[in-house]
Parts: sequence; structure tokens; C-alpha cells
Amino acid sequence: MTDIFSDKPDARYRLTRTRKLIRNSVHRLRPRRIGLRNRILLIFVVGALLLSSVLASVTYSFTRSNLVEQRISTETNQAITNARRTQNDIVRSPNEVLLALDQGGSAHRLIYINSSWTSSSPLFSPQMIPPALLQRVQRDQKAATMIVDSLKGQALVVGIPLPRINAMYFEYDNLREVRDALQSVRLALALAAMVTTFVGIALGVFASRRAVRPLANAAQAARAIADGRLETRLEPTDDPDMQALTSAFNDMVATLQERVERDARFTSDVSHELRSPLMTLAASVQVLESRRDDLPERSQAALDLLSSDVARFQGLVEDLLEISRFDAGAIRLVLEPLSLFEFIKQAVSVSSLPRTEIQCEDIAALVAIRGDKRRLARVIANLLDNARIHSGGKPKIVIQLGEDESPATNVWIIVEDDGDGLIEGEFVKIFERFSRGGAAGRRAGTEGAGLGLALAREHVTLHRGRIWAENRTDGIRGARFIVELPIDTTPSSDEHPHE
Repeated sequence: MTDIFSDKPDARYRLTRTRKLIRNSVHRLRPRRIGLRNRILLIFVVGALLLSSVLASVTYSFTRSNLVEQRISTETNQAITNARRTQNDIVRSPNEVLLALDQGGSAHRLIYINSSWTSSSPLFSPQMIPPALLQRVQRDQKAATMIVDSLKGQALVVGIPLPRINAMYFEYDNLREVRDALQSVRLALALAAMVTTFVGIALGVFASRRAVRPLANAAQAARAIADGRLETRLEPTDDPDMQALTSAFNDMVATLQERVERDARFTSDVSHELRSPLMTLAASVQVLESRRDDLPERSQAALDLLSSDVARFQGLVEDLLEISRFDAGAIRLVLEPLSLFEFIKQAVSVSSLPRTEIQCEDIAALVAIRGDKRRLARVIANLLDNARIHSGGKPKIVIQLGEDESPATNVWIIVEDDGDGLIEGEFVKIFERFSRGGAAGRRAGTEGAGLGLALAREHVTLHRGRIWAENRTDGIRGARFIVELPIDTTPSSDEHPHE
């Protein structure tokens, strides 16, 4: 795979782009996980819905059963009373059957007597009597009831034998009162279910906030620690479940702080200890340089190598001292208003590539920032050195306003090269200390110790900006490093050192 990338760099970029497209497509198709707070809220909402639904169903079924049974009992007793009254009236007046039915109240009645049917209402006909009910009353000579379906819902039919007159008496009740009562119960239960659901949502919001608050505090503390505030700790709590997390977190941070401070002291001590012998070596090299003409040719070549390595070693020690000051929090910025375009020109003029091309948008040429001139110049110098080492040609600097901003609040300083570019996984790693990127092994030179980009990131972060790297998107192979800095909107404000 290395040979393919070395001999055919275009194939590497095509493969990298294909992988990115596939990964982005899979990422978009993958369902997003619900956050912890939303999961807790969802559990409460679903639980409230299930609870209200079960309670409403049980309550409605129980109420309906009681209402129907009570109505059946009441209607049966009333029908028996009406049947007896009708039977007595017919016994007294055998020819007045219809009149006897009409005296039974408002219920729909039907009687089978003398092999014929007589109805008190056209709404109740013999066809509406279930055969099973008719057979039971006729054969068993017992009162019976049955619920049937009608156009307006369920209805009750009561059948009573009248043995004295050799007849069968039937009453029909449409259960309208029961349906009206059940409708009221359904509305009440629906309202209760809605109230229960809203209460569940409120409890879910409260519980989710209470449950996630310790995690939010831990996340906030972790962000503070990531920003370098290693003294951050979580507040002790009486909660036995959270106490273990708080104690473990604080112990971890204390251990981390101790190790970072120990490493920073070690780096600082080593750097200081190396400065004295380096100064001696540098002075000795200067003495030899002053007598260069007296040395043989091979000694001059050795002297050149020694001078180069001593200079490189001095730069490494200075970088290590700068890194140790960052770790110790001893960096102080001297902020002053800077015309960005003019500042970039001056920084480039004193860099290792003073003839670097600078492109600037018309509106970006008017932008001013507040920054530490020495440290920002170091950022530009480090980026140009990095481009010089990796680039096959001349790097270029582009100054433009930040993208997707209206009005613009940030300005971009872009350093582009036309080297081999960055491979997958390098975009963040190259800003780590002593990281020289995947192309380091393919370089013939030995320039760079892997601290330049790490220092650039530290300087930019102190200026409340950010820096990142990406491959060029203009069709030219190579990488570009983007420094984003906030635009100074108050150029007349008083200058204050920023820590």
C-alpha cells in the first residue's frame, strides 16, 4: 500500500475521497442515538401513557360491566312487572291486547298470543327477537334476556312466558341511558389520561434534569480540565451513588494534575540544564567559524554539520522551554491592535521564506485584530517552515473572512502548499507534540522536531482562535493550514494584557 501511495499519489487521494463518501453515507443512514435526558423523558412519557391506558381500560371495562348488569337487572324486573300487568289486563279483557300493551309505559313491547304477534311500537318487530331467546322462552318457559346489536348500538331484549294466557311477552330497551353514561365515562377517562400523560411529561422533564445534572457538571469539569484548568474538581455530594463517581473523578484529576506538573517540571529542568552546554557549544562553534579558513576542507564540512545541528538543537531547547511555560500557565500575552494584512507582510518578511506570495481579499485587507505580535509572528513562521519542509514548491498565504458568517466575526489566515498533502488520520495528530506526520519517513532532510505546529496551536488558542489542517480542495495536490482569529470590533479600547 505504501508503494502505491509513493508511486501514484493520485490513486491515494481518489481512494481517500471514496472512503470519505462511503463513511459519510453510512453515517447519514445510521439512526441517531437518543440522548440520556431524552431517553429518561421518553421512559416517563411511555410509562405514563401505558399506565393511563391500562387504568382507563380497566376502569371503563369495570364501569361498563356494572352499568350493563345494573341496567339488565332493572329492566328485567321492570319487564316482569309490566308482563304481569299485561297478563292481568288481557285476562280481564281478552279482546283488548293492544290496549293492554299500551298501558305498560314507554318501553317497546311485543306479545305472542293466539298464534299471532302484537306490537306496541313499529320499532320492535318479531324479526328483532333472537331465535335462541325465543326458543328458550317458548321451550323452557323461563324469563330470559339477551343483548343484541342495533343501528344505534347494543340493545336489551327481555322475554317472559305468560302461562295463564298461553302467551310470550317481550320488551325491547335500546340502552340509551347506558350509552350516554359510558360516553361520559369515556370522556372523563380520556381527560384523565391526558392529565396523567402531561404529569408524566412534567415528572420526566424534572427527573431527566435531576439525573443528567451530575453528568452535565462532570462534562463541564472535563471541558475545564481539557482547557488546562487542572485545579477543577467536582463538588462533594451526599448521594451514595454519585459519591463514588465524584471521588473517582477527583482522584483521577488529581493524579493527572500531578503527572502533568511533574512532566512540565521535568521538561523545564531538562531544557534549562541543556542551555548551558549548548551555549558553550555555540561559542566553540563561533570560534571555529572565525578560523574557518585555517581548517582543511573535511574539517570545514564537519564544522558546517556541527553548526547546523547546534542551531537545530538550540531551536529545540527553546521550543521545549516555550512548551513548559505553556504547561505551567506562565504565558502572558501583550495584546495590541494589529492591521492584519500589514502584520502578515512583516511576519513573512522576517521568516525563512520572505518571498512567499500573499493573497488578500479587498475587504479582508481592512480587518484589524488584537494580538501578541511576537507570538502570532511565530505562528506564521512555524506554518511557513512546515510548508517549506513538506512542499515541493513555494507555499502561499491567503487572507479572507471566515466562511458562513454574516456579518463576519472571524478572519482566516490560510497557508497552502503543493506537497504530498495529508493522509487520513493526520489532520489532528500533526498538532500533537513531536508528531511529524506520516510523510516524515519519506523526507530526505531531518528538519523539524514536531513542536512547531503544537506551539502554533497553543499560541492561536491563547488568542481565542483555532487552527486546523485539511487537504486542498482547488484541484491541486497539497495541504493547507487555516488559522481563525476573532476580528477586533473595538479598535479604540484600552489595551490590557491577557493571560
